[in-house]
Amino acid sequence: MNAEVVLDTNVLVYAISTAVGEAAKAEAAGRLLAAGNAGISAQILQEFFVTVTRKGPTPLSIADAIDWLETFEDLPCLPVDASLVRHGADIADRYRISYWDGAILAAAHRLNASILYTEDLNHDQTYGSVRVVNPFRVN
Repeated sequence: MNAEVVLDTNVLVYAISTAVGEAAKAEAAGRLLAAGNAGISAQILQEFFVTVTRKGPTPLSIADAIDWLETFEDLPCLPVDASLVRHGADIADRYRISYWDGAILAAAHRLNASILYTEDLNHDQTYGSVRVVNPFRVN
């Protein structure tokens, strides 16, 4: 299973956002999804579900969140296994980042992605063979 890029949880959350203040981010996230070269991990889907059903001013219903999960089923999705957890922990330790970010970077490595789109890590920093790009960054 391969993907050119990996979309972090925040990209998926913005892609479905209807908030007026997030219109530019929603548009950017939608373009990334439409490009057709992106992958995700099961962790990203889990985080998406929790975020959209429990956080924000208007959480989604469980049914609506599941509908969105079904929309993302066409993306290559890497399962979380013991090896991925270990690799994520190693990355987190090496770069002094959270385990959760390390696990997403580990998934990007395993998917052979060269870019991780996220707003959670340092823009343009490279972690092994994966470069972080903040798609919402205003120059």
